[in-house]
Amino acid sequence: MPYVRNGNVRIHYQVEGHGPPLILHHWSLGSLEGWTDYGYVDRLADDYTVIAHDVRGHGESDKPHDPDAYGLESRVNDVVTVLDDLGIERAHFYGYSMGGWIGFGIHKYASERFRSVAIGGAHPFAQNMSGLRSLLSMGVEEGPAAFIDRLYEIDEDFAKRHAAHWREADFLAQRAAACDRSSLEEILPSIDGSCLILAGTEDEAFLDAERACGAIRDGRFKPLRGLDHGAALARSELVVPLLKAFIEEVETRRA
Repeated sequence: MPYVRNGNVRIHYQVEGHGPPLILHHWSLGSLEGWTDYGYVDRLADDYTVIAHDVRGHGESDKPHDPDAYGLESRVNDVVTVLDDLGIERAHFYGYSMGGWIGFGIHKYASERFRSVAIGGAHPFAQNMSGLRSLLSMGVEEGPAAFIDRLYEIDEDFAKRHAAHWREADFLAQRAAACDRSSLEEILPSIDGSCLILAGTEDEAFLDAERACGAIRDGRFKPLRGLDHGAALARSELVVPLLKAFIEEVETRRA
């Protein structure tokens, strides 16, 4: 299992497939294994070199308990460090939820390293994450079983898929990672048509995601009809064709 260090934080990643490099950046409470569980890797690996990493605080990567370790620039640099370790100059990117927010951070801190950035279920506006921190505090104070029971009440399908993973989670680290998000709205006018944003129409983030895309020059926005936040992630058979078509368009335009 490959690891690379960004400063004093060790990042775990995996690579599958062949073709142009494509980074997949997972969501809060997840791990790189989720991309396989939801079928993304199988649907992408014939056409792309699929690179997925465990975000700091998650999976097999290091898990600092200090919130200062989870600044947006550091998390973007985790992605860049993986590319450097693989000798890749530029890649495509798809991130969902937290990963989508980091996609906006890529436009701020490392746009030169990416040929395209696709963002799912996320927006760049300021966001108070105290609700997620409160949920994770249940895992810290009452243990994984209480946390999992609460997730079953919120989203049964999501909980069924990930319960085994959460039994081993470091809830102190994940709570530290759930920092409030400052607005990145100022970067939107500088982003061009190499950005795709998609969101389920039933996702709380939908209207803000659509509004963000409207501020991007030649931005692409794809609504996923009738899907909420969790369902839009799970439906890889709908998302992957949109990703492939978008990447092909970007590559054709730049050829």
